[in-house]
Amino acid sequence: MIFQDYESEVQSYSRSFPVVFTKAQGCKLFDTEGKEYIDFLAGAGSLNYGHNNPVLKETLIEYIQQDGITHGLDMHTQSKAEFLETFRDLILKPRGLDHKVMFTGPTGANSVEAAMKLARKVTGRHNIVAFTNGFHGCTLGALAATGNQHHRNGAGQALSGVTRLPYDGYLGDNFNTLELFEKMLKDKSSGLDAPAAVIVEIVQGEGGLNTASGEWLQQLSRICQQHGILFIADDIQAGCGRTGSFFSFDIFDIKPDIITLSKSLSGFGLPFAITIFDRKLDIWKPGEHNGTFRGNNHAFITATKALKTYWGDDTFISHIHSRSEQLKQVLNNICDKYPELYRKGRGLMQGISCPSGDVADAITSDCFANKLIIETSGPEGEVVKCFPPLTISEQELAEGLNILEQAFDQFFYQEEPLKKAS
Repeated sequence: MIFQDYESEVQSYSRSFPVVFTKAQGCKLFDTEGKEYIDFLAGAGSLNYGHNNPVLKETLIEYIQQDGITHGLDMHTQSKAEFLETFRDLILKPRGLDHKVMFTGPTGANSVEAAMKLARKVTGRHNIVAFTNGFHGCTLGALAATGNQHHRNGAGQALSGVTRLPYDGYLGDNFNTLELFEKMLKDKSSGLDAPAAVIVEIVQGEGGLNTASGEWLQQLSRICQQHGILFIADDIQAGCGRTGSFFSFDIFDIKPDIITLSKSLSGFGLPFAITIFDRKLDIWKPGEHNGTFRGNNHAFITATKALKTYWGDDTFISHIHSRSEQLKQVLNNICDKYPELYRKGRGLMQGISCPSGDVADAITSDCFANKLIIETSGPEGEVVKCFPPLTISEQELAEGLNILEQAFDQFFYQEEPLKKAS
């Protein structure tokens, strides 16, 4: 097969889903044999509005047929203006965010790199505080802030400039990890260099669906303000509606200084990333941070249409909340049957933590055999992670969850006699 002969061994998702896909629509994927799969992966969160969303596709095709600008570096285009106006009116202003928008390279890692670079430039400090189990990308700067050892081992060099501290709940429910942070900031002998910024995921997608509480986040925000530290919210995976509001931090009444966005920002799976920051931080000199592909006008078109279609009122939010509750109920039911399991996450990024990565792999493999595409996350790959398109219907979600529940029942039913025998 051509993939084995010529594609690098770095490939990963194809190892878990070893078929060739030919088409996709909504929450469904189809392979070369015409088999239909329910997609609980959604492009790792880049397809929140489903595959080939018909509204977005029609708008993009019309733009292309009219010879609209495809690539424009950072030059002014009508499509960029319309995106900025829509993003301002529907996302920034309603949240009281007086933030500038920086068009970075097209990936989430590009957005993170720009955020960290800007924080260091603004403050004159070099150190960034990141948190255990955080994932921020695989380019060297973003990788330094990433906790996962597997990814860090790919660097081939020392990863510096970051101090890692425990995330909310890392040391147990009765330990406030931010007390450690505050103590280290005040102690001149702690060895903690004054941070330029903290970077945090409100829900840790790759880290195992760990969620930070509102109290913890508000305390972190206060600490940052008291010590002149910039607060970077990495909303690349948890943003664009994944947790039930456009930003994952919306419900917690905090205003990050810098926000990173990518994944589903384009709405159509097109590469698109931005770094948003308080306008007083905009001290860049022209061209000081750039990249050839920071003007994806096709992505501007679909992003604008997605914002206008789904974020003009609360209809879509209501839909996400209904599907999130549906997901939560089924996952709780599975965990109630098998006490060694527990549910994690929120919104439409929830999952089940298993006793080991081997158990989670067995579950997801059985799901794939029964035409459900679902992945794992967490430090040991121990969390079965549900990440369906946000547009999924009640019936489609029920079909996928039925496959998932049967996979857990099949595994633990087979394991039960072994447990009794031991």
